[in-house]
Amino acid sequence: MGDLLTGEALVALLTLTALEIVLGVDNIIFISILAGKLPAEQQAKARQTGLALALITRIALLLSLSWIIGLTQPLFAVFGHGVSGRDLILILGGLFLLGKSTYEIGERLEGESSHGSGRAAASFTAVIIQILLLDVVFSLDSVITAVGMVDEIAIMITAVIIAIVIMLVAASTISDFVNRHPTVKMLALSFLLLIGVNLLAEGFGQHIPKGYIYFAMAFSVFVEFLNLRVRSKRTDPVELHTPYISTGGQH
Repeated sequence: MGDLLTGEALVALLTLTALEIVLGVDNIIFISILAGKLPAEQQAKARQTGLALALITRIALLLSLSWIIGLTQPLFAVFGHGVSGRDLILILGGLFLLGKSTYEIGERLEGESSHGSGRAAASFTAVIIQILLLDVVFSLDSVITAVGMVDEIAIMITAVIIAIVIMLVAASTISDFVNRHPTVKMLALSFLLLIGVNLLAEGFGQHIPKGYIYFAMAFSVFVEFLNLRVRSKRTDPVELHTPYISTGGQH
């Protein structure tokens, strides 16, 4: 604990915690969208379980730093580019995000209306498995960032715990807001497409500065905020298709 109370350590802790929260926002969005498929009474449990799994995954990865460092060593080369274990995880994660986001967008824009759909609600176990798969990808990115910024494992773990606790507190508010505004949900899914492309690029050795990604996302959120202000005066709400039966609320 003494190492955490020095001025330098506190600055590193605050900086890393802030970065972990920023990196975790896309994780919350993905968890919220997946949890939204479940009956209303299971959604909060799914969000909490997903974030708890994210915490466990990140701490486990931090405690396996030698394995993480080994993941950056090239396993084979493709067109002169050395492909490491980390690259493979990022490529698979990017493909999963692209596929999942495209499917979710298609379901909500062109799927059958929920009033006539005979599909059952999504399985809680299936949703948690999907969350766990993405937790591994997001956690790997988060842990590699932490390793690059800080040397002390105690600071890394403390920052991760604080960030996850803050995300747990904010998850319900973010989820309700996303589900209440269909165009925000579409924007969130578009962000996941953007993140998927970024993961693929990173996996193939093409580094895209995250500042560009976050600026594009922040600008899009600003424009959507203006749109929400304009649409707040309309009486006819925008609605998306929901191809799952929700037993906890009205359609």
